[in-house]
Amino acid sequence: MFEQNSKIVFNKRLAPEIFLLALESPEVVAEARPGQFVMIRVTPGIDPLLRRPFSICGTRGDDLFLILYKVVGRGTAIMSQTRAGEKLSVLGPLGTGFDLPKRDCNSVLVAGGIGVAPLIFLAQAIDAGKTAFLSGYRSENEILPLEQFGLDAMETLISTDDGTAGHHGFVTELLENHLAGFSEDPPLIFSCGPLPMLNRVAELALKRNIPCQVSLETSMACGLGACQGCAVRASSKENRTYFHVCQDGPVFDVQKLDWKAL
Repeated sequence: MFEQNSKIVFNKRLAPEIFLLALESPEVVAEARPGQFVMIRVTPGIDPLLRRPFSICGTRGDDLFLILYKVVGRGTAIMSQTRAGEKLSVLGPLGTGFDLPKRDCNSVLVAGGIGVAPLIFLAQAIDAGKTAFLSGYRSENEILPLEQFGLDAMETLISTDDGTAGHHGFVTELLENHLAGFSEDPPLIFSCGPLPMLNRVAELALKRNIPCQVSLETSMACGLGACQGCAVRASSKENRTYFHVCQDGPVFDVQKLDWKAL
């Protein structure tokens, strides 16, 4: 883990309110693993006071790491106005990432909205020929160009809630259809997105006894476990009552969580 001021190399808009930020840090690049995150202070001062958590979306070369983010509040609105050459205070990489599948295993990545970020990093680290990337958006204008991240060789399917592109419906419906194509040895599932979507992914995985890892999206004040603000209830099978997303996650095996309490 490092705390440093990292130089912005670019901060470009990919879709309405969605930006891709590249920060320079050979140290973070060397340590980062798919599923981990960083905490970023969006201004040099104390307003806003708290850092914001962002999944690491990938790396480029030996010195750049990428952050894919959506403008949803004051902090991200400020960050969207930053420019190349400026510096942001970064703490990370933090958290527990994905357990990578073996090279001969089939995998399916299931993303909802900006939940594509950690899965893009994961997709870059696993066998493209054995992987399907399913992503869901509210509308066509929110679709992210995955080919910009070097995922051209991977099977990709899209759903939109309003039917303006791809499958008309939820991305979990694409997942159901995809799983139906496997009579034996179903693919490992990796997922990130809104909680209702993750609940459905977990339901499908648990029902079929398919190994599944999810990356939880939650608010964090410190990212280090000190504030206790990101607690989620553990499954009754665990020897503890709560996990802390920042330390124990953000990636969890679905069997470790109490999905009725989330």
